[in-house]
Order: sequence, then C-alpha cells, then structure tokens
Amino acid sequence: MWRIVLAASAALALCSAAAIAQQKGSAPPRSVASIECSKQADAKSLHGKARKKFRSKCMRDLRKKAA
Repeated sequence: MWRIVLAASAALALCSAAAIAQQKGSAPPRSVASIECSKQADAKSLHGKARKKFRSKCMRDLRKKAA
C-alpha cells in the first residue's frame, strides 16, 4: 500500500513542477505601445474583433510615429 502512495506522490510532484515551469515564462513582456493601445481600447469599451482591429491599427500608427 505504501508503494502506491509513494508512487502517486512522486507523480504529483513531477506534474506540479512541470506545470509551474510552463507558467513562469509563458507570457512575453508587453511593449509600451501595446499597453497604451490596450488602455485606449478599454476606454472605448471595445471587445472581440473590434478590439483586435483597433489595437492592430493603433500599434501600426504608433510604430509609424516612432520611425
């Protein structure tokens, strides 16, 4: 019986470690332009496709201004 408990504990520890490792670096850092465009989209209460389209145009415009 103790072998089953030991095996289950080891499996749980391995799975937990793998899950934590995947979560730590999964999201890349967001640029200042991305954050600014998101704030503007939030202010306009945009969601879904309209938000995606707005943010895409906003990011393009900000890149053009920076160049």
